[in-house]
Amino acid sequence: MLIALIAKDKTGALQTRKDNRDAHLAYIDSTGVVAQAGPLLDEAGEMAGSLVILDVTDMSAAQDWAANDPYAKAGLFESVELVAWKKVIG
Repeated sequence: MLIALIAKDKTGALQTRKDNRDAHLAYIDSTGVVAQAGPLLDEAGEMAGSLVILDVTDMSAAQDWAANDPYAKAGLFESVELVAWKKVIG
């Protein structure tokens, strides 16, 4: 099951993102469930959120993954949305 994680950073949290980026990327590598990922950008082109496509068994697995993401543990996000997603192109 593909799940899109759409997270928006708290205002002024760019340094928190940078400080936890290596741990976040290591988490992505170690879990093996991320099909695609990348930062959302603000008007100035700075990182301001995340889009992560998870390939997991169910929504509960996606929720567990999201809760254990180092970004989430660092309090980076203002909001997180998990939505079932269907790949059509690409």
